[in-house]
Amino acid sequence: MRPLRTPPVRRLAASVLAAAALLLASAAPPAPGVDDALIAGDTLPQRLSEFRFFIDGRPNRRVVRYQLNTPLFSDYADKDRFIYVPAGSRARYGADGAIDFPVGSALIKSFSYPADARQPDGPRRTVETRVLLRRASGWVALPYLWSGDDAVLRRGGARLEIGWTDKAGRARTVSYGVPNANQCKECHQSAGALVPIGPKARNLDDGHQLGALAAAGLVDRAPPGLAAMPRADDPAAPLAARARAYLDINCAHCHSRAGMASNSGLYLGFDEPDPVARGRLKRPVAAGRGSAGLAFDIQPGAPDQSILLHRMASTEPGIAMPELGRTLTHDEGVALIRAYIAQMK
Repeated sequence: MRPLRTPPVRRLAASVLAAAALLLASAAPPAPGVDDALIAGDTLPQRLSEFRFFIDGRPNRRVVRYQLNTPLFSDYADKDRFIYVPAGSRARYGADGAIDFPVGSALIKSFSYPADARQPDGPRRTVETRVLLRRASGWVALPYLWSGDDAVLRRGGARLEIGWTDKAGRARTVSYGVPNANQCKECHQSAGALVPIGPKARNLDDGHQLGALAAAGLVDRAPPGLAAMPRADDPAAPLAARARAYLDINCAHCHSRAGMASNSGLYLGFDEPDPVARGRLKRPVAAGRGSAGLAFDIQPGAPDQSILLHRMASTEPGIAMPELGRTLTHDEGVALIRAYIAQMK
């Protein structure tokens, strides 16, 4: 059965605390827990239900919902994210805020579209659920496509036509792509290994969530002195920080020194200290079609003369960035980066 959706974001701490209470209070679990052997084993389960991440649409024990301050844009799909860490284990934070999950952990993410985004709790279509399984050999990424009351493994990917009404009341359509196994690797690969993209301490730190995850026994502690990434859509946060948070989650998994685009010299991580590496007055390493004849990745004060914005605004294959995971322009993201470049001196 599809994971049930609950009202959006800031109820997360309550969700985590409820899971913690369940862990402490339940002496006789009414249902079997998550299938740990299936996560850590070497098989590829054909149906999502085999893992038992959800029972009657609700998260099983130690399956805890989480939110990101700034999420990756995926053609306006809504996402429901969950962490699972097996009993007796805890994830640990590294010095850079990355989270080291123990073998047997899983990250579960479901993608859905509401029929009408003005009614987020109304009818919606859940399209796929992607799982990252932490095995002894490393992370394994598997996409499951929903059909009826279960989702079926689709390693070859798929493309689906989806329609919805957006928050402005406009009818929208998208040719939605379920990634194949190789495409999963392209986005999740760092230094030759598959890694999670979103759940880093700086992108989980909303003032409550890290402590709640620690209280639920899923992580060892909330790291002290962390520089949290702001929400990209928070107008109260500094513009530059919001823009760099957006570029980090949407681009830095490739545009980093360990990512697939390391040879570009364009590094868009939130903590990147070198302004030239972040694109400022940086010439592209190749003057192909994607550069549109422009000189710099970022031309301060001139968004329309900046390759970065040109590629973000495009939907044309070979020009559009990111290359995977979107076929639509993220209007709000383009507006944010446009404002960020325009205010540069």
